[in-house]
Formats: sequence, structure tokens, C-alpha cells
Amino acid sequence: MTQAPGSQAGEGAVREYDEVRGVVQLFLDGEAKGDIAKLKEASHPDARMFGSVAGTRYDMPIAKFIELAAKEPGDTGSHRARILSVQQTGDAAAAVVAEEGYWGSLSFIDYFQLARIEGTWKVVSKLFAHTFGDLPPST
Repeated sequence: MTQAPGSQAGEGAVREYDEVRGVVQLFLDGEAKGDIAKLKEASHPDARMFGSVAGTRYDMPIAKFIELAAKEPGDTGSHRARILSVQQTGDAAAAVVAEEGYWGSLSFIDYFQLARIEGTWKVVSKLFAHTFGDLPPST
């Protein structure tokens, strides 16, 4: 985990990293399989998602994304996701994720922002950049 300039990596840094990483992984597992419970557990109810694929904007409240993921899960047989980095300072964190094979051929770089609210980490926003592949006809 990378600490922001001026912050101190004290006792609990590994635990903090594991907690943030765990929430991001829960979100990734939920979107891949269309698992509503995992996505709701990982996300703040007021979270939002922003990004576009081939000119189609996917800017929406997280509740709408959860509906979309339940209807059309990202893993159609070849989906892979890797958490590339986690940064955390106090109650704020960010994670960068690479995804490949979403809805078949799509690849993304995702930027997750998380907040620790009442002791629990939640995804509060997801921003993504489409890096490869085409939308399937049904999406």
C-alpha cells in the first residue's frame, strides 16, 4: 500500500490495506457474477459510476449499475481483474484495477474511491477508462 505524502504508515497499515483491498475485491466479484448482495455490501448507497465505452456513457448511480450487473454480469467466461495499487490516508482510500474480458472482450482501467464511514470501508465512486474491445450487441 502506498501512503500519501505526509502520512505515516503506523501500526495497522497492513490491516488497513487488507480491508480496502477486500472491499474492492468484493465489488469486482459482485460485478463479475452479477451478485447484488456483494455489490451492495461493497458500495455506499449514494455511490456513483462514471465512464464511457465507444461513445456510450455509463454515468449512473451505483444502484443502477447494480441492476445492470445483475442483468448482464461482466464475466462471460474470460473476465480477469487485478488490483494494481491501493493508497490510503486516514478514512480515504483509492484503488486502481485492471480488468480484461468484461462482457467478452472489453478491457478497462478502473479508479475506485473509498471512504471509511462509521468504521466500514465503502466504495463511493468508480471511474473507468475503456482501453480495449467492443460492446456486445445486447448491451
